[in-house]
Amino acid sequence: MKNLAAYSERRRVTETVTGHVGATVGTTAGQDGRTTRDRVTQLLLEHGAATAAQLGAELGLSPAAIRRHLDAMLADGDVIAREQVVHGQRGRGRPAKVFRLTESGRRRCGTHTYDGMATAALRWIAGHFGPDAVGAFAAEQVAALEARCRAAMEGAGDDPLARAEALAGALTEEGYAANASTIASGGQLCQHHCPVAHVAAEFPQLCEAETAVISRLVGTHVQRLATIAHGDGVCTTHIPAQPKPSVSSVRTDND
Repeated sequence: MKNLAAYSERRRVTETVTGHVGATVGTTAGQDGRTTRDRVTQLLLEHGAATAAQLGAELGLSPAAIRRHLDAMLADGDVIAREQVVHGQRGRGRPAKVFRLTESGRRRCGTHTYDGMATAALRWIAGHFGPDAVGAFAAEQVAALEARCRAAMEGAGDDPLARAEALAGALTEEGYAANASTIASGGQLCQHHCPVAHVAAEFPQLCEAETAVISRLVGTHVQRLATIAHGDGVCTTHIPAQPKPSVSSVRTDND
């Protein structure tokens, strides 16, 4: 990790020379429009890890102020904390905590280009092998998800609505934030998060493959009414009501 104290001093001198030192350093948003949380995230990205005191010194914030931001980031799962390793004789008091970005915290920085890479790969597949190849790829990708959900739904019974409830729980465990409900025309399965929404916006085969999985797992024909990939707030899948068995006359030996 870079020496934050030296880094802070170099930055202070540079800003003094260029006339950028101002009261905005410790405010919610700096002159470049970034919030304090954005600046904390960027520093952790640059240095790997830092204590609250180091971050506060860099940003011109009090220990109490920087801890408020770090507490919020801890609650959101963007950072993790561990005790600082002290080499040699340790002073009095508890060791300071060192904060480091989690994987989700790094993704918020925009440093990963997974969506862009996935889209480029599917464009290559479509260009060389046609749209059917994209569909085959999508089906293969959701096969593992289908297997995990099917295992989690064991014992759900045969009723499609009951199976939809079980599927919602399985999808939630997979990160889809799903829920199922009964409506007048049957039921519906809602997914409030889509991990491939940006890619599926260009390649609807991903949504189609997922819908086919839902149909197989629920055990009946389903219909997608809305998708996050197409700008809707939630992916909604309609599960039609099942026809009730007709009452037939019972024949007896006397008939």
